[in-house]
Amino acid sequence: QVQLVESGGGLVQAGGSLRLSCATSGRTFSNYGMGWFRQAPGKEREFVAAISWSGGSTRYADSVKGRFTISRANAKNTVVLQMNSLKPEDTAVYYCAAHDARGVTDAEDDYDYWGQGTQVTVSS
Repeated sequence: QVQLVESGGGLVQAGGSLRLSCATSGRTFSNYGMGWFRQAPGKEREFVAAISWSGGSTRYADSVKGRFTISRANAKNTVVLQMNSLKPEDTAVYYCAAHDARGVTDAEDDYDYWGQGTQVTVSS
């Protein structure tokens, strides 16, 4: 089992930045590929970013490319989502997720473990 706890959400003005962190515990963190997803009110959960076990491969949704950066620190069992140039349409609950394969995937069904989510609100 892997436990995931997100932090760093909050309220920010459009154009601002937030840094989300996901702390993990349980099994060996470096065995897992990690991802971030988000769910806006009235919408389905969608992929945001993913990173491989080593951090050597990443993938981003088109809507966040160039603005968001995913990274991980295996020694600290942490994955981070740096969000810059935020827009009101980025408002959502953001979820950290882990899958027990080392590659990169944007498919929600591939992920085995999920955090509780952290709210991000971007005001215009």
